[in-house]
Amino acid sequence: MNAHSRNEPRSHTRRPVARRVAGLVVLLGILGSLFPLYFLMAPDTAFSRGTKYFFLHDGWKGEQVYSALSGQGIVRHEKFFAWVARRTGYSAHVHPGRYLIRAGMNSYQILRLLRSGKQNPVKLVIKSLRTEEDLISLVCRNLETDSSQLKSLLGSAVFLTRYGLDSSDLLCLVIPDTYEFYWNSSAGRVGNKIGRTYLDFWDSLRSSQARALGLTPPQVVVLASIVEQETNRNSEKPRIAAVYLNRLRKGIRLAADPTVKFALGDFSIKRIYGKFTQVNSPYNTYAYAGLPPGPICTPSRVTVDAVLHAPSTDELYFCASPDFSGYHLFAATFAAHEKNARRYQHALDSLKIK
Repeated sequence: MNAHSRNEPRSHTRRPVARRVAGLVVLLGILGSLFPLYFLMAPDTAFSRGTKYFFLHDGWKGEQVYSALSGQGIVRHEKFFAWVARRTGYSAHVHPGRYLIRAGMNSYQILRLLRSGKQNPVKLVIKSLRTEEDLISLVCRNLETDSSQLKSLLGSAVFLTRYGLDSSDLLCLVIPDTYEFYWNSSAGRVGNKIGRTYLDFWDSLRSSQARALGLTPPQVVVLASIVEQETNRNSEKPRIAAVYLNRLRKGIRLAADPTVKFALGDFSIKRIYGKFTQVNSPYNTYAYAGLPPGPICTPSRVTVDAVLHAPSTDELYFCASPDFSGYHLFAATFAAHEKNARRYQHALDSLKIK
């Protein structure tokens, strides 16, 4: 056998090895290309159930977004998410807002949502507020709105005169409702939406009903705020409103206990004693005639309408029922009222309520 024949089997053994190596290289290349795809399409939320909100603040850049996604417990693989985001040019499409992230979303889905700017709106429920500070606090706890800018807007004469209001009756503007805002709404957007709701509420019909009572819409709201604090029984609200309207027409001071609590800034008071009614405040309707300068809370739509639809009565007084049912006893004369009041005071004394 010659030398060539002796070497021939070796060349045959090298070829399968070479093929296997080449195949392995190809396989690794395929796996290497599929590896990022797997991470891109696999679930990447750091939570396994339900939903979470991701809060993306105004002015944030890409790196801040990636860090926050991890810090807020939204994404599991921050570095991979950032790698994908950089390669898709996300930094040019950063939109602040509140985004609803569902468990099981992958990096691509989360990135597409953030790029779209389709944030989930906030449903802000405004019920009974007492002060401007309460309003600002409520808004800024739920939205990114700057508190100082909102305070400045609400105190602006230009803004208030648009609705026929001033700084003392500012809260007349706020109609309790469920307001829908984007989380990153500016102070201007918040104020304008509240203002539009006010104008929609005070349509031509309600405005004409207020005029028929000899009141402006803000004055109706101020009176309604007192009625709101007097009772939570909707069925009694028109009758209580009628008492106060009768007193206003006759020039009798309203002598409304809730206004004294507001003047004192103490809403925990259960009984109004004579010493409390001496407080020097325009909100003290025992000391000052007419309506107070502004509302003592933001009354509900039901209560405002109760004032607008108050019945015609001759009643000038009412006091809480001694059975503590939440209802009241009404009277047309002071003598009858004193009798009712003594019964209620006796009931308080018997329970040692001070």
